[in-house]
Amino acid sequence: MPNLAGILKEEIRRLARKEIKAELGATRKASVQHRRDIAGLKRQLRDQTKQIAALRRASKSAGKGGPERTAGVTRFSPGWLQAHREKLGLSAADYAALVGVSAQTVYNWESGKSRPQPRQLESWSAVRSLGKREAWKRLDHME
Repeated sequence: MPNLAGILKEEIRRLARKEIKAELGATRKASVQHRRDIAGLKRQLRDQTKQIAALRRASKSAGKGGPERTAGVTRFSPGWLQAHREKLGLSAADYAALVGVSAQTVYNWESGKSRPQPRQLESWSAVRSLGKREAWKRLDHME
């Protein structure tokens, strides 16, 4: 009899292992498939993140000087402002008087610390088309 009990226990263990193996096989397959899906989603997320970053860079560069934004709008350049002021032979205070702002504002524009507001940009665009004689004539009329 003791032999029968041992054989029965062994058979129960064997059948239990077989059942567990069958159940784990399906779970393992599902786990492997989930890992593949997760890896694919991570790749997709990485690619989309790169695309978003590229689009942001493109929109920033297009916004700075793109044709759709500059149509009918005066472009501003600190270097050009300084070169124009020096070409006219004017001090920052005189140039500021022509534009209708303070000398400190002109200095900040030239150094790139600030940019003209839309209404200031309009008056500056009128001044930037002036020649040396016209600029001095306007300054004389202001005084």
